[in-house]
This record gives sequence, C-alpha cells and structure tokens, in this order.
Amino acid sequence: MRNYIIIFLVFIGMASMFSSCKKEETRAILLASPTAPALTTVPDLALKRSEASKSLQFIGTKADFGFQSSVTYNLEADIAGNQFKTPIAIASSRVDTFNISVTDLNSTLIKTLPLDKTLAMELRVRAVLTIEASGATPIVAISEAKAVSVTTYGPPALAFTVAGTPQTITSPTDNKKYSGWIYTDGTAFKFTNKDNGKIYGGNAATGVLTENGPAIALEAGAYNVTVDLTDPTQIKMTASDVTIGIIGDGVGGWDNDTKMVYNFTDHTWNITKTVTAGGIKFRTHGGWAGVNVAYNPAGHDLNNLYQNNGTTDSANIDDIAPGTYNIKLYLETTPMKVVFTPTI
Repeated sequence: MRNYIIIFLVFIGMASMFSSCKKEETRAILLASPTAPALTTVPDLALKRSEASKSLQFIGTKADFGFQSSVTYNLEADIAGNQFKTPIAIASSRVDTFNISVTDLNSTLIKTLPLDKTLAMELRVRAVLTIEASGATPIVAISEAKAVSVTTYGPPALAFTVAGTPQTITSPTDNKKYSGWIYTDGTAFKFTNKDNGKIYGGNAATGVLTENGPAIALEAGAYNVTVDLTDPTQIKMTASDVTIGIIGDGVGGWDNDTKMVYNFTDHTWNITKTVTAGGIKFRTHGGWAGVNVAYNPAGHDLNNLYQNNGTTDSANIDDIAPGTYNIKLYLETTPMKVVFTPTI
C-alpha cells in the first residue's frame, strides 16, 4: 500500500511540473510596427590625419521587433538630400554602438567622397532582423537621419596658391616625398605643409628648398614638381614642363600631342588649330593613363565632356566641321566642356 501511495504522489508531482512548464511558455510575437533604432551620439567628424589612430564612437539605441532576437545594426552615410539612394556602408555590428578609427572611416569615405573637403551629410542606423531557418524576408527598421558635417583628408600635402588658384602636391605613401603638377602665372610662391603648418621656400634654379626660405620664382607655365623632405638640410625640388595636349586624326594624327597653353585668367587650356575630318581627344603626359577627355559615350555634348574612368573610355569628338578654330578647354568646371570658335 505504501508503495502505491509513493507512486501516486510522484505522478501528481510530475503532472504539476508539466502544467507549470506549459503556463510559463513564452510565445515570440513579432510587432506589426517595430520600434526603429536611433542614433543618439555622433563624434566630431572633422577628420584629421594627425588623429588617425583615434577611435570614434557612434552611440545608438536598440530596435524593438517584439522579442529578443539576433539583429544586425548597420551604420550608413550619404550626401545630405540624397535620401540614401547611394548609402556608404561605414560599419556593421550586432550591437547598437559602433567604434571605428579615424583612418578607417576616412579610408571608407574617400572611396566615394572628394579629398580634403567639408560636406553636409546624413547618418542613419539600419537594423536588420533575419529569422533563421524560416526562409522569410529579413525585417528592417531604420532610424531617422541625423545631419552631420564631415571633413575628409587626402594624402599628406604641400599647399600653395598662384593665379588665385589653391593647388597641392601630395605624398601618396606618406614618405615625405611629394609630387604633382602645378600651374603658375609667374607669381612667386611658397609651400605650406598642411599637417604641421611649416612653410618652405627656395630656389627653383638650384633645386634647393628650405624651411622659411624665399618665395619660389618660376616662369609662367605648367610643371611637374617633386619635393623631398627626408633630408633636413638639403630639400630638393625638380621641375619639368607638362601640359594638356590635343591629339587625334582630326588634328594631325594619334602619334603626337600638340601642347595647349593654360590661361590663368579664365582657367582654360587654349590652342588655335586646323581641324579636319576625324576624331579628337585631350590628354596629359602624352599618354592615356592620366586625363583623357572627350565625348561622353552616352551622349555627344561639347558642354558635358567625359573623363575616362579606367573602365569606360571617352568617345572621339568626331563631328567638328573642317576649319581653323580657337579651341578653349574647360577642365575645372562642372561639367567639363570645350568651345570651338572659328577664326576669321
């Protein structure tokens, strides 16, 4: 009898346990309108190379889809007013707070944005819930856009201004060796190191450059300049003439460029040239690796020229009536354009 009583009590206990488990079961219910995340704290985004290793923190709040779940948070940016049609992916995380170094953020941004520019932009957080093994489409909740000002930086640069135009030469590998093209109207100038503010001048004839040296005097024209700052007592500068050339079977053939002359008043490249039947393009360095400008393949418009992008080449300008023209090429306008004016 005693054994039956014990068995009976055990049965009651197990039944009670199963009943308790059933009552405590929690069902996962997806909200019809999930609560979107928010981006609450944004660091100063005036990025500086001197702070390259600094960590930036973007703080947000979690999205609420109705139950505890594995959510991926994506921090995105876009130009203000672009409605995130072409968002830049900055960071992705399982948490709503993002940490990224200045150098990593700058490297991401300058794949799309111009160097050394301050731009009005917007940031947002896009939370994505993927329901595993369900085959369902991921559910997305997006924060409100937050307006920010972002300043990118390019490679180390020496800056100067001639003919009213700010120009730079750069050190792409940050090895204190700077190079680039410059254009001068003959006005003397000095270089300013954009990182530390040091000013350099010197003598173009001897190729010597020194800190706080005299202004550099060059004859008007276009130059390819190299500055070496690795030697503290003998900083070297070399210069050789470079320019924009016109080329094509419509202006004498595809074998040699005819150099154009830079006009420092209207910032155009100019030449008077006889045009015959055939194609025309504009290029630098006497080769195709640099600037290669002509028609946009999608629409032949002299007022909306196209520069080859390494994948799609420009199309020949091949519909100019034969004659002699003053040709004026605008490379500093947006869009670029060229004007053919018949000579009298």
